[in-house]
Amino acid sequence: MRQFIVRLLVCILIIPILGCKDEKKYHDTQKEEVVLTDSNALAEILEFQENLNKEFKDPETSPLPDRYRKDFEGLDFFDPDTLYRVKAKLVRTPEAEPFFMPTNTDRTSREVVYGIVYFNLKGKAFQLEVYQNQELKEESEYEDYLFLPFTDRTNGKETYEGGRYIDLSIPNEDILVIDFNKAYNPYCVYNKKYSCPLVPEANSLDAEVYAGVKAFK
Repeated sequence: MRQFIVRLLVCILIIPILGCKDEKKYHDTQKEEVVLTDSNALAEILEFQENLNKEFKDPETSPLPDRYRKDFEGLDFFDPDTLYRVKAKLVRTPEAEPFFMPTNTDRTSREVVYGIVYFNLKGKAFQLEVYQNQELKEESEYEDYLFLPFTDRTNGKETYEGGRYIDLSIPNEDILVIDFNKAYNPYCVYNKKYSCPLVPEANSLDAEVYAGVKAFK
């Protein structure tokens, strides 16, 4: 249930206007660095897909309008690929000032750049910003939540044109495991009643990320 609350909290329901604290999707990433074998990582990915499909089928948690949900059979995922599971170095940015992240509506989300993650993906070096919501961090249940929105070269083709999101937890050390197989679409992809943060320009990957949820058709 915590996972669902996190995801929904990222994409605020705006008709009627509701706070995300009741329903947003949080990840289940552990704080400690975990070294997983490919078999364990694959099991995690499949569990993520299964849980996400359950949420979309459940009328209490689904972002889908009823007309789509009643015929919903499952999201379209890329095949699990552990090459898209990377260990990133997290460099915290404690001096960063809060800013208002725009959304697809006139709403804004108050965020701060918690840090920069540096990683290699298929032999190429990248960096992305990770964000911490300034309202969520005041809630004990979500004080460890980090938000990673990104775009890549599959957008507008295999994946949603506006990019995708990944939920993360603040690690104890300076290593963060990022699994792009757990990338999901903003809820506004499925329902115009949601207001979703726009991916900052700094988080554009010059690469194809064939992992996670595909475009919704």
